[in-house]
Amino acid sequence: MAQFNIPFLLMANDTPEIEQVTSALDQMEKYQIEIAPWPDFSYQPDVAFTIAHDGGNIFLKYYVEEKSVTAIYRETNGPVYKDSCVEFFIDFSDERGYYNIEFNCAGSCHIGFGNEKEGRLQVPREFIEKIKYQALFKAGGLSNFPAIKWELSLIIPVEVFYYHRIDSLKNRLCRINFYKCGDELPQPHYLSWAFMISAAPNFHLPEFFAEAQFADDQNILLTKEKYVEDSI
Repeated sequence: MAQFNIPFLLMANDTPEIEQVTSALDQMEKYQIEIAPWPDFSYQPDVAFTIAHDGGNIFLKYYVEEKSVTAIYRETNGPVYKDSCVEFFIDFSDERGYYNIEFNCAGSCHIGFGNEKEGRLQVPREFIEKIKYQALFKAGGLSNFPAIKWELSLIIPVEVFYYHRIDSLKNRLCRINFYKCGDELPQPHYLSWAFMISAAPNFHLPEFFAEAQFADDQNILLTKEKYVEDSI
């Protein structure tokens, strides 16, 4: 896979609100999370994401349609992977470890940090709670059977990367992957955006993360609100 570009998105306000972000992300290119590496888990919900940043925040939105939805685990740093869950893993390419950022469909979040699956450090609650989110549910219809559509929009500030000191994301190199899972759903499933190989379900395989770079502000995407403001 070629290096993935995370575009710079110029918002109308210095402290963007989640409603602005979700509207802007809806206008951007979406990427499917559709690789099912483990044949024993063949069910595939329809999942896509879009991503951007403004230097100080990562803007991320997931679009999901699946047969069943649960959001049992509501505590910060709880086992949200057992619910209807989407995940974002990022390694800042400095060999210090990677972050696993996990959300259930209601926005409950778990974030860990480390070099491997075992022995991970948790990001403190007060930093996780800096994340802004918006969850939206609506009726859907996958392949002629009842389904549920849900969307999760996120503003993830750089302070969340507790074990790093990041002043700006501009031009920063990283390695990333995006996932969808649901360990305790009626049909457990494990989907990946980037290709990966392992004998059993395991997202903690940084050797399969894709190379990416956060764009600088020389190639800016404007939100509709910012374009109108600058045109007056």
